Amino acid sequence: MSQGLRWYVIQTYSGYENAVKVDLLRRVESMGMSDFIFRVIVPEETVIEKKADGKEKEKVKQLFPGYVFVEMVVTDESWFVVRNTPRVTGFLGSSGGGTKPVPLAPDEINQILLKVGIISKPTYNHLIGKKVEILSGPYANLKGKVSDVDNDQEKVVVEIDLFGRATPTEVDAHEVNELPE
Repeated sequence: MSQGLRWYVIQTYSGYENAVKVDLLRRVESMGMSDFIFRVIVPEETVIEKKADGKEKEKVKQLFPGYVFVEMVVTDESWFVVRNTPRVTGFLGSSGGGTKPVPLAPDEINQILLKVGIISKPTYNHLIGKKVEILSGPYANLKGKVSDVDNDQEKVVVEIDLFGRATPTEVDAHEVNELPE
């Protein structure tokens, strides 16, 4: 991953989000900016609308009308290319006057990418039966075997040895490190 690669939100005229996406990707290609501007997305979801006659119709609905999400490294050049794309009104989080935009926090963009299916939630089923070390919290540095996994909550149950018996302990999945066998 490139240094400084973050997600930013650009404001557009409502209804022109996909046109801005196409234009921006074309400009990235023609201006040789593919090392600075990577992904451009318009988050959408498919909804089923019921019409007056009772028929159902699938409709693609934009999650954030008037906004386009861009994964990029902000340099003076890349910022100029995005800002000067037709129908772009500016960056969200930039007060104008030459101030650089504020990137989205990783947890904010990850929720959006999950919702539109660009990324998927990690699963931890591969850890069942494996020996792990707990990295943090009250049980830090203790080792045990994973007996259960809750992928939705991103938790694992580790059987650790406390006072001579295996004690099931629930910890966050990112707080364990798989040990080599």
